[in-house]
This record gives sequence, structure tokens and C-alpha cells, in this order.
Amino acid sequence: MLTQQQIIIATLASLAAAAPQYSYNVPEVSSSSSSEEVVAILRDDRVHEEDGKFNFEFEAENGIQFAQAGSPDGPEDAVIKAGQYSYTAPDGTEVVVKYVADENGFQPQSDLLPVAPEFPHPIPQFVLDQIAFAAEEDARRAREGSDERASVRSLSSSYGAPQ
Repeated sequence: MLTQQQIIIATLASLAAAAPQYSYNVPEVSSSSSSEEVVAILRDDRVHEEDGKFNFEFEAENGIQFAQAGSPDGPEDAVIKAGQYSYTAPDGTEVVVKYVADENGFQPQSDLLPVAPEFPHPIPQFVLDQIAFAAEEDARRAREGSDERASVRSLSSSYGAPQ
């Protein structure tokens, strides 16, 4: 016959054996099966001055280039940055973006960025007609309103002050 201790030990052993087993197998890295391209960094220059000014440049083997300089000369010691980056788009287009980031926000410049139409641009005739119509209505309401205000003033002058 089994003792109470043997039953408890057997129960705990069976519970431990039934518990899920978690394991993590580190995937093997082989250059022939990897779909990710490893890109070497050809140049990485960083300069940080004691006064907060910095300069950072790097160039990658795949043609990506990045350069940025900055200093804490903005309002309330905000860092002002200027720089540029370039790369080749999948369609072969060379992309170059120059930028400034200061109290006015990020301001990129590139021949590939969309540009708003020059101002002033021609205003369509239907818009000019609507503006003229609105001006006529405002003038009419002003005339009618001044007539109504005059009649209200004459009526209110016949009333006496409260006693």
C-alpha cells in the first residue's frame, strides 16, 4: 500500500511532467539562407564639442550618405540642426534632401518634393462672383439694419425710466 507521502510525491511528479515545456532555439545564421543584406559603414565621423555643437557624417556601402551639424543656439537653448542625406531610390533616381530644423520646424528642400503653386495664383471666376454676391448681401443687410435700429431707437425713447 502507498503512503500519503508517496501519493503526494507521485502527484507532484506527474504534474511536473505534464506542465508545458518552453524552450527557445536560437536560429542559425547562414549567409546562404539569409535574405537580409549586410551593408558596411564606410565612414562614420562624429564630433561633439563641450559647448553643445556637433557634427555627424556617415556613408554606407550601398550609397546612403548622411551629414548633420547642430548647435544649441536656438531660442531657449533649442538645438538648431542643418544637414543633408542622399540615397538611390529603387527606380534608380538619386534622392538628395537638404534640411534645416530650427524654431520654425523641419524644413526640407529637394527637387523631388512637391511644390505648392505660386501665389497669387489666378482666382476662378465663380469664386469672384460669390465674393461679389456676399458683399452685396452684406451691404443690403447693413442698410436694412440701420433702418430697423432707427425705428427701435425712436420707440425706446418714448418709454420712461423705470421708477
